[in-house]
Amino acid sequence: MGMTEIDTALPEALLARFAAIVGDANALRAPDMVAPYLQEPRDLYAGQTAVVLRPGSVEEVSAILRLANETGTAIVPQGGNTGLVGAQSPRSKREVLVNLSRLDRIRDVDPVGRTLTVEAGVVLKRAQEAADDAGLLFPLSLGSEGSCQIGGNLSSNAGGTGVLAYGNARELCLGVEAVLASGEVIHGLRRLKKDNRGYDLRHLFIGGEGTLGIITAAVLKLFPKPAGREVAYVGLASPAAALDLLKLAERRAGQQLTAFELIPRIGLDFTLRHTQGARDPLESQHPWYVLMEVSSGRSQEEAAATLEGVLTAAFEAEIIADAAIAQSLAQAENFWMMREEMSWAQKPEGGSIKHDVAVPVAKVPDFIAAADAAVLEAIPGARIVAFGHLGDGNIHYNISQPIGADADAFLARWHEMNDLVHGIVAEMDGTFSAEHGIGQLKRDELARTKAGAEIELMRRLKTVFDPNNILNPGKLVQV
Repeated sequence: MGMTEIDTALPEALLARFAAIVGDANALRAPDMVAPYLQEPRDLYAGQTAVVLRPGSVEEVSAILRLANETGTAIVPQGGNTGLVGAQSPRSKREVLVNLSRLDRIRDVDPVGRTLTVEAGVVLKRAQEAADDAGLLFPLSLGSEGSCQIGGNLSSNAGGTGVLAYGNARELCLGVEAVLASGEVIHGLRRLKKDNRGYDLRHLFIGGEGTLGIITAAVLKLFPKPAGREVAYVGLASPAAALDLLKLAERRAGQQLTAFELIPRIGLDFTLRHTQGARDPLESQHPWYVLMEVSSGRSQEEAAATLEGVLTAAFEAEIIADAAIAQSLAQAENFWMMREEMSWAQKPEGGSIKHDVAVPVAKVPDFIAAADAAVLEAIPGARIVAFGHLGDGNIHYNISQPIGADADAFLARWHEMNDLVHGIVAEMDGTFSAEHGIGQLKRDELARTKAGAEIELMRRLKTVFDPNNILNPGKLVQV
């Protein structure tokens, strides 16, 4: 039986108490003002909330959680609202949405220790620019970097295109400030590269999707800015050839290989069709492509020589059919733009069933072959766009509807396709969540696949940190 409007509404007196913490101007209740916070990128969840609170300090976040804990009010934290698994979407009018966009101060830049201390609402692009202004690099890079925020990046343990060389968000964070369900503040903004004082609690908040506490600030790890950078678009015959190219590039370039992305022709076609300014990077078409980047800490000349050496060896070994090296910064950015727009270019093609999987790198070609065969047997004419981070085994295995198919009927097979693809992933010792998180979308699958002691420990942790189950309830793990 569904809840009635009376059941779902929070008392006006309680809403007034929450509003008093942040001020009426930052307690949004009008439907037109609330609506942008409820629309998530994949349109999978119709969010509901009684109020959107926009705190401007860690003290206000603390006060919100104290009141929520006292009254048993569910709190859903949100950053840039770019998440793809529904973790940031409130599910009823009994849930209060806490958007952290106003916590947007850059608190400290330490060019000697190579750290950047920022609040959770700082947009990723702005963090990158602050590092650049200090002559350093913050290497986390995502398609949504112009709107996603550091708090969300950490809460989802974001990956992106730089993981091959620099690691994911977890590896890029030295310390966090976080607010517990009780309102207590964890003052963990440490800038130390070495600190062995007991359990490292930051790792529970990173990837915790706001279920154990709300991250309000973080110390990010910066790196020397490369002196040289070269980008190439490579045409080749198959994922197996791409894997051969990866092995060759790792042998010849070592740690200078900073990105290695696999792209199918159909994904490029979608991008060319729906992205302004996109153009085919090579003169002839190829079944598959690799976008690769080589960086040098010493010089542009060294980066160029390294990349040219990789490509020459690959041509001689008949691994690749064609390649284009970006001749300018603008062309390099265009190469990367076509990769970043590939996710969004699928939307105009109709229904798309998404998978964010990872398998051991050596098994990627076998995974794509097995998944393609199974999907096409189940849905003849399905258009498969398998692309992503070959260098770390993370493939976005997306299935676009057959041309002319009914979108709703196609999307109704989402869970069936998930079971099919994820079953193949499991057989290859992979994961069904590589970088997008769990949220609502994959919560039940997590419970099934982490049965026994693992999921039970996760539930116990949730209960210890959040005994009243007010922090993002129903997300990641069900208690």
